[in-house]
Amino acid sequence: MWAVLALAVVSSGLVIGLSPGLEVNDDPTAGLPASAQSTAVAELQQQLPSGQLDPALVVYSRPGGTLTEADVAAIAAQGADLGPLALDGRVSPPQVSPDRTAALVAVPLSGEVTGKENSTRVADIRAVVRAGLPDGVLAQVTGGAGFSADISAAFDGANLTLLATTASVVALLLVLTYRSPVLWILALAVVGAADQVVASLVGLVSQGSSIPFDESTTGIVSVLVFGAGTDYALLLIARYREELQRTEDRRQAMRDAVTGAGPAIAASGTTVVLALLTLLAAAFGGTRAIGVAGAIGIAVALLFGLVVLPAALVVCPRGLFWPLVPRVGATRGRGRVWRRIGEATARRPWPVIAASVVLLVGLSAGTLTTGYGLSQEDTFRTRAESVEGLQTLSASFPAGVVSPVVVMTTPDRADAMVTATRAVPGVADAGRGESTASLAEVDVVITAEPDTAASYDTVRALRTASATVDPGAVVGGSVATSLDARDASLRDLRVITPLILLVVALVLVALLRALVAPLVLILTVVLSFFAALGAGSLAFTLVFDFPALDYQVPLLAFLFLVALGVDYNIFLVSRAQEESLRHGTRAGVVEALAVTGGVITSAGILLAAVFTVLGVLPVIVLTEIGIIVGLGVLLDTLLVRTVLVPALVHLLGDRFWWPRRLPRHADAPVAAEPAEVTPRRALV
Repeated sequence: MWAVLALAVVSSGLVIGLSPGLEVNDDPTAGLPASAQSTAVAELQQQLPSGQLDPALVVYSRPGGTLTEADVAAIAAQGADLGPLALDGRVSPPQVSPDRTAALVAVPLSGEVTGKENSTRVADIRAVVRAGLPDGVLAQVTGGAGFSADISAAFDGANLTLLATTASVVALLLVLTYRSPVLWILALAVVGAADQVVASLVGLVSQGSSIPFDESTTGIVSVLVFGAGTDYALLLIARYREELQRTEDRRQAMRDAVTGAGPAIAASGTTVVLALLTLLAAAFGGTRAIGVAGAIGIAVALLFGLVVLPAALVVCPRGLFWPLVPRVGATRGRGRVWRRIGEATARRPWPVIAASVVLLVGLSAGTLTTGYGLSQEDTFRTRAESVEGLQTLSASFPAGVVSPVVVMTTPDRADAMVTATRAVPGVADAGRGESTASLAEVDVVITAEPDTAASYDTVRALRTASATVDPGAVVGGSVATSLDARDASLRDLRVITPLILLVVALVLVALLRALVAPLVLILTVVLSFFAALGAGSLAFTLVFDFPALDYQVPLLAFLFLVALGVDYNIFLVSRAQEESLRHGTRAGVVEALAVTGGVITSAGILLAAVFTVLGVLPVIVLTEIGIIVGLGVLLDTLLVRTVLVPALVHLLGDRFWWPRRLPRHADAPVAAEPAEVTPRRALV
């Protein structure tokens, strides 16, 4: 065992030491399909004299008043200081709104720089525009560059905060679960080491990869590793404690624990890995990144849970469990509460099923009023200057000024394109931009706020109108990029959801060698997903005042809830199958619930708490994923696995295992609780 630990330490150190860190792709079109028009526009813009632009817009205002001539003169004077920061030294003169409530200065910047370089440029611009202004004049930097810089700033130190908060939550729940001042340290150390190895492996994979990774990807994967890894530790340690009551030999106890719990843990991890790998079929690159990184994370967590953790436990004496040290021959009644729940469910399965379904369907009704799509203004939960600048700008100028739409055509059709686009409803203005011998750029300002339904309608209308002038024209820009990302996310939801269900079904069929049981388990988990989505939507509307769900949320929440939710059913039903060989199906599920109820409930509560920790990040989309998954895991753990699935098993009897035929037993009413529960050779 010491050799295993030494190998784990050396190999982990090499991976962590060799990893160059995460390579973040900051191109907003990098994750889009090659067929997307916004992707084509980004590529064509690189052929223009100035390349692909990402301007910073400086909005000047005097809150509660109007700008004076002296104010405008002071704003114009800043052009000399902004020039060195702009691409080719070009800064637009101040454009004053008709009501003189605001003035706008555009600072052209290259869109082909890294996120760190962009953040530095925007910080320099903000320092310049805040110096030398008359008292009472406010300067705010927004636009594509400002928004990107604020996104990066939102994640500065956020992943460290997320890691610390996650570790603290896990430590607290482990202490409460084990009631030991020592054991939790070992479990947390193994899971924490796995998380660092995963971060390093993802960093290696990201180097030169066509899949766009970003900070939100690492945040989600870290939560996934801590949640799943700690769950695996809980299940293995619970079985190890049982085996220590049967033998003095710690090595033999661990061999028996791994033999008993290992197959269910491996099946659970395999299910999640395969489900995550279905995301490789996604059209949206950010979704593919989560699939790859998440699969790496679960695979490493599984390896550490079944190899490193057993070795670490065996080299420690039994005192590791102090003060509840397991002794050979010591037995105590276990699972009394869970046994009573199982017996009550067995006596009246129909009412239990009806009440559970009514509750889940009722919560699912919340999806009927769910809105989808977040605008730029709705991205952050915290204050962001780019968002406040957008609000100031929108009050005095067309909101689309902050994110112009770009039409790429040929020089001979450029004038006709300007005329056609100006006639499109929702367009405030259009004009010629840069050009080459074969390309011409038309910049279009729309009236709608970026990334709203109205702005998307305008982009669609522009694509239709531009095609009548030039069938080869393409329409892009940041709003069009967001529209193409939305369409890719909706396509992924339609395509990948069935793939996830198919993968989970195949794993369950292979594990249980049955057809009815997998179908029942999948249906219950899908129902709990819709209940969680509905409950989360109601919470976002009534409690958090979020305007809508992001388009990526349903797919990712579905993936995590179906894959992770089935895990707990695997742990319960695999044990029920073993117990059914001894007691019959109906009595077997009661016995399985009594033995596994405590540890599975602890694992579910821990996983729900860990996902909810995503709420510490300042981006609304991650908060939405964390809350929906947390609610879903709680529903699955406390309702679906505890009463609904056992009730369905009682109702179906041996037909639950069809077409497999278990040895015949008389499925008589459940017997009274035995004086003690003897550990059995089962999967959990």
